[in-house]
Amino acid sequence: MKYIVILGDGMADWPVEKLNNKTPLEVANKPVIDNLCKNGTLGLVKTVADGIKPGSDVANLSVMGYDIKKYYTGRSPLEAASIGVSLKDDDITFRCNLVTLSDETDYCQKTMLDYSSGEITTDEARQIMETIAKELNTDCIKFYPGISYRHLMVWTGGSTNVKLTPPHDISDKKVTGHLPEGDGADIIADMMKKSEAILKNHPVNISRKERGLAPATSIWLWGEGKKATLDSFKEKFNKDAAVISAVDLIRGIGICADMQIIDVPGITGNIDTNFEGKAEAALNALLCGKDLVYVHMEAPDECGHHGEVENKVKAIEYIDNKVVKYIKEGLDKAGVDYKFLILPDHPTPLSIKTHSSDPVPFVIYDSTKQKNNPYTYTEANAKQTGLYIDPGHDLMPYFLKD
Repeated sequence: MKYIVILGDGMADWPVEKLNNKTPLEVANKPVIDNLCKNGTLGLVKTVADGIKPGSDVANLSVMGYDIKKYYTGRSPLEAASIGVSLKDDDITFRCNLVTLSDETDYCQKTMLDYSSGEITTDEARQIMETIAKELNTDCIKFYPGISYRHLMVWTGGSTNVKLTPPHDISDKKVTGHLPEGDGADIIADMMKKSEAILKNHPVNISRKERGLAPATSIWLWGEGKKATLDSFKEKFNKDAAVISAVDLIRGIGICADMQIIDVPGITGNIDTNFEGKAEAALNALLCGKDLVYVHMEAPDECGHHGEVENKVKAIEYIDNKVVKYIKEGLDKAGVDYKFLILPDHPTPLSIKTHSSDPVPFVIYDSTKQKNNPYTYTEANAKQTGLYIDPGHDLMPYFLKD
């Protein structure tokens, strides 16, 4: 038996007025997923426990079968693993976004215009982060480049007793009231403010503005955490597994869980990603010996954060047509038994442009056990089935059972 997890990050949503009060999952043309749903098992899973801030870190850990109460030490340590930064026990890590803020003189009065600096390219971002590191690195604080707008800061001897706000939670909002609080807050805020002067006339930003693109006007620090340790996925579930993702967070989880990380050219974490390449790599991995492949696609989440209604629908359709269809047809042709698990990690409602902690719909399809039910894959239909899994880390063993 082969196992495929299709994770459409942020794919679930709330009814959208522009879509006649339907969700993107209800509007999207996704015949392959809907057919798997009608011949499989549909339900809801609570991937984000009560009292936990909804994020791709805790939600994907849950989907992979890890109890966050036992394993979660913060978001950025997982990203550090992907970037290749070795951490000491007294290192505290922080996600460092490159963001676009409005141009008020007073930093506190600025507005978060874009948490991603217009989806800045990795090459441009690396140049900017090299400058940030040169200007802001100290004996105990170091900056490291990642992918696109997502980067890393490591503070040896820092503290996690700090309150920091994810920038995608305050899109189009004033940053006042969302600046750092707690241990080391003054130092963190000072670096963020200093970065504005450093980046104001950076060659990359001058070029971006000339091309009508959003400049990276500041760093934004959040997602603090300590060195992460996960049990091996293979030892935990007796499955040899691989991860395919453009996002350092998901790749980092895979690395910490001793899963193989499969690199695919042209993957971006956005709607322009190489969907076909991910599908081909997943199928090849399964046919060449892997028991399970976790295919993560960030595009629906990014569209949700940017309020892009049409693109979120399109991203779901791409996942159906370019990924699920290709893998299913390839496995059918190879004559192997397989199971699909298709779900988002959390909702990213277009109306709020950030994550929510609502339970998410999942479908499990087993090629050896055809079922017959009336449901297509939507949030409302999943609720109607009455199947509800809580806590979220129980879903993986439920999926893997015979």
